[in-house]
Amino acid sequence: MIQKKSTNKSTKKREQSNPVFQVKEPILLMDFLIKNLTDKSRNNIKTLLKDGQIWVNDIKNTQFNHPLLPGNTVEIRKQKSKEATVIQGIQVIYEDDYVIVIDKNSGVLSMATEKRDQVTAYSLLSDYVKKRDSDAKVFILHRLDRETSGVMVYAKSQKIQEWMQRDWQKIVTERTYLAIVSGHPQKKSGTITSYLKENKSLKVYSSQDATEGQLAITHYEAHKTNKHYSLLKVNPETGRKNQIRVHMQDMGHPIVGDKKYGSNQNPISRLGLHAWVLAFIHPVTNKLMRFESPVPKKFSALFVEKPPKQEE
Repeated sequence: MIQKKSTNKSTKKREQSNPVFQVKEPILLMDFLIKNLTDKSRNNIKTLLKDGQIWVNDIKNTQFNHPLLPGNTVEIRKQKSKEATVIQGIQVIYEDDYVIVIDKNSGVLSMATEKRDQVTAYSLLSDYVKKRDSDAKVFILHRLDRETSGVMVYAKSQKIQEWMQRDWQKIVTERTYLAIVSGHPQKKSGTITSYLKENKSLKVYSSQDATEGQLAITHYEAHKTNKHYSLLKVNPETGRKNQIRVHMQDMGHPIVGDKKYGSNQNPISRLGLHAWVLAFIHPVTNKLMRFESPVPKKFSALFVEKPPKQEE
């Protein structure tokens, strides 16, 4: 574990002035708050969540159904939180001396490629930190495809980057994506396993031959359905390039908007893949950090139940 810096005075003052509760059993955040904030009504608590005054493990949390685990801390801050920093194409949702977490828009590259010299999440974030400190840098830990939106984390030093990448499979405790696919999988939940390899045209293909690529394992569960599409919760056990997209094609239900991997439908005018949840062990504090990106409106709208037409 990387050595933690001493706590500064401002942090100590904040900890003394704001109520902090320890979680002793698994429970949803709203139920925990109702149980512990006996002087506040449910509406009062909803307002605290809306105003960003509830912090779980030092992370602002506005989700009433956020699952709490034993050892988590819940802090009630007296001051309303400032709005998250919005930069063209990305939103900074958490930052400390060691890591920085963003919510990336669909259509933004994670980093530059050999063939593209344009604005990326990495370049935007680099400019953002350098405005405050010309020597500041950010270091890439993982990537999202250009058309995939959602949560990403970057390191703020090479030492942190190397430590986190070395133990990535151990420190990342949850990676959940939302995928809109064509049709309805025969099984409501399951696991797809294959070996993935990239060809000369930069397209990843799947094989059951272990000599034909790297092992890739993807778990999925049906979350919502409508007449033509399914919204799946997807947890990749491994992190191969285009893994979820290829495995959805393997299953016979490609992700909407994904022409590269077999889709001829695009009801939301974008790729139907969103990095919804990312949870990891902080490299310095050793605390569990969990970040959840709002479900894109286009995703939700596709699965809204429309009321039946009224007879005139």
